Amino acid sequence: MKLQLKRPLVVFDLETTGISVTADRIVEICMLKVNPDGQEEIRTYRVNPEMPIPSGASEVHGIYDADVADKPIFKTLAIEINNFLKDCDFGGFNSNKFDFPLLVEEFYRAGIDFDIEKRKFIDAQRIYHFKEPRNLKAALKFYCEQDLENAHSAEADTVATWQVLKAQIERYDDIPHDIEGLHKMSGQSNLADLAGRLIIDNKGETVFNFGKHRGKSVKEILKNEPSYYKWMMDGDFPQQTKMVLTRIRLSLRNE
Repeated sequence: MKLQLKRPLVVFDLETTGISVTADRIVEICMLKVNPDGQEEIRTYRVNPEMPIPSGASEVHGIYDADVADKPIFKTLAIEINNFLKDCDFGGFNSNKFDFPLLVEEFYRAGIDFDIEKRKFIDAQRIYHFKEPRNLKAALKFYCEQDLENAHSAEADTVATWQVLKAQIERYDDIPHDIEGLHKMSGQSNLADLAGRLIIDNKGETVFNFGKHRGKSVKEILKNEPSYYKWMMDGDFPQQTKMVLTRIRLSLRNE
């Protein structure tokens, strides 16, 4: 059975300066767009992160400062990448917790309010861990009987992820074969923000998912403890989280 697509799916991978969504930057991005008619197109960019790449990160992905010194910064590429991603859903490997939130942060820093409201997000790692807990290298070997060459290259990991995702759809009859179902299986459907700091409870209410107010209504806390909003806005939280919080705060004026 083939994956059912109503609109393009972009499978992507990032190589970065580190593992902080707010502090680190992209040094390489690869995007493989799969259209509903089955046609595929792939784009890979090296990116100047405007900061030194830590040696530990370079040892993982093999990209050093000299490799990106003459490459464009993300802000220069942002419009082109945003146009390529227009009206697409997203797929990746462990992408929901890190790659996608960091990508959105880069767009915000470039002055682009990247639209996520109607996107679906599927994570091949979540499906894999649900069925066969391992990593991307083992997933490619298990599903496709291939060895992952040039691991931690954005393009190699992106292509491998797409191969694994296709093999998962072919192998399992008891998982969804449409983007909506895979989006829910990937654990993204109850998040109010990409970082998971705010979630939607079973009553449809947005609540905090961390700290002293975990499980409490965001609206009620913002009404009764307005200083908490300022604390979050001044804190080391992703810009996208702060934007969601601000929208909720502004909505209180109409109540």
